Amino acid sequence: MKSICIFGVFVADLCFVGSKIPIKGQTILGKKHIVGPGGKGSNQAIAAARLNGDISFITKMGKDSHSEMAFDLYKEAGVKTHSIIQDEKLFTGVAGIMIDENGNNAINIISGAAEHLVNSDVDNQIETIKNSEIFLTQMETPDETTIYALKKAKENGCTTILNPAPARKIDEENFKLIDFFTPNETEAEFYLNKKIKTESDIKNAGQELLKKGLKNVIITLGEKGVYFANNEQNFFLDAFKLKEPVIDTTGAGDAFNGALTVSLASNLDIKEALIFANKIAGISTTKLGAAASMPFTKDLVNY
Repeated sequence: MKSICIFGVFVADLCFVGSKIPIKGQTILGKKHIVGPGGKGSNQAIAAARLNGDISFITKMGKDSHSEMAFDLYKEAGVKTHSIIQDEKLFTGVAGIMIDENGNNAINIISGAAEHLVNSDVDNQIETIKNSEIFLTQMETPDETTIYALKKAKENGCTTILNPAPARKIDEENFKLIDFFTPNETEAEFYLNKKIKTESDIKNAGQELLKKGLKNVIITLGEKGVYFANNEQNFFLDAFKLKEPVIDTTGAGDAFNGALTVSLASNLDIKEALIFANKIAGISTTKLGAAASMPFTKDLVNY
């Protein structure tokens, strides 16, 4: 299997489960409170490592109880931690997550130490990137540093994947740095400045994103599955059929991206890779939490 470098954020997830997500000015009585590890980059690293990926993770944390939780989890999952930067002057990030009884969520993230990732941090970890064949990142790290990391990954021959979450402005000149672009519907709407409602809208969105210079577009559609497009083919895949009810969708996108990365590292063709990623994302929704919901390879025997 090819080696994988993931660049992103770790935050401690503070999850509040209730019958519904409060609206502005509303107070409700919740049902459960959970503190656990999160952050898109971290979740994706754990998802990939639990699927036997060879994973190195580049991020920045404080030296506190939240970072201790992260290192304990990485040890268990098998994520390599040599490229994690710790700064005792900074605090590790946190996320407040509201979850309703149907598993829907609303999230507020404070990236903490990872907000202070700079280009020199990437340069200091360049050997990790050089020794990797696939590079995955998101948009939770500072924009300039994220693009710089993508440039360095391409310079060193990596296949690059950008999960553009949260959706933030990207100079279209930099789309050439991205081999696989993996927005959900909402994020795709942001980059096209238009609503996506129908199957035809999704197809058109894929084509419009390709025209902007992207090579492979993967639009995740939640319970509707996934859409893939490049200049040679395009197709829809249905969501994976679950045996258990959906409890929490918080980490589903991260499970998808982690599994996609492992699939590509295993040289699966794109359709096989997306079927596998869909399956892992679906299974993750049957468990509560983000990192905690990432399936192990052993979990797949029941599916």
